[in-house]
Amino acid sequence: MKRLVVAFGFLTRLPMPQVAADMADFAAAIRWYPVVGLAIGGIVALAGWAGAQVDPWVGALAALVAWVAVTGALHLDGLSDLADGCGAAHIDRTRLLAVMADPHVGSFGVVAIVLQLLAKLVLMHAVATWWPIILVPFAGRLGPLVWARWLAPLREGLGSAVAGAVRPRDVGGWALVLAAAVALVPALVVAPVLIAAWWWWLKARIGGVSGDCHGAGIELVETGLMLALVVGGF
Repeated sequence: MKRLVVAFGFLTRLPMPQVAADMADFAAAIRWYPVVGLAIGGIVALAGWAGAQVDPWVGALAALVAWVAVTGALHLDGLSDLADGCGAAHIDRTRLLAVMADPHVGSFGVVAIVLQLLAKLVLMHAVATWWPIILVPFAGRLGPLVWARWLAPLREGLGSAVAGAVRPRDVGGWALVLAAAVALVPALVVAPVLIAAWWWWLKARIGGVSGDCHGAGIELVETGLMLALVVGGF
């Protein structure tokens, strides 16, 4: 349970009890990321449903605000850093990594955040029902298990520790849960495709994975899944 608390404390702004945790606990907490995703999805869906009792656009906005608030914009920060790196570096990988490490937000990062928020807002307005959204953050947080397991960490420290903490049975177990979720929401069948596509892009373009890459991947996979829900009529 300690590692579940660590996962919630890292990925959300929800109040959690204080626990003594070391590097191994922080690394192994990645195995619980999909559970955290379910909690995030429940909060987002509830906020959206409540707001939609007033107006569909109010529901979409309420869901978006809840999504950003509960995660503390953690993954949006990763998306911003990666966008700045790609925008400034073009084909120079060394320059890309240097820009990603810069804590300042550039114009590419700002544009990426705005487009991402707009995409989620419009897609949440377009959904026919709210409950399938519960499963979107869950499926999105399966990605880090795959990326950490099968991509080289770009930096030493937590990234390399996380890579060793993801076991094949962790990926396989959560894949079975995802298969059960697909039975409820067939649109989620695109999740493995989106996760694999991001793995391929990171491997080809950057050659590894970092916290920013995980965050950006979660955001993009979530948006892809939201689009799949809309196209699938959910």
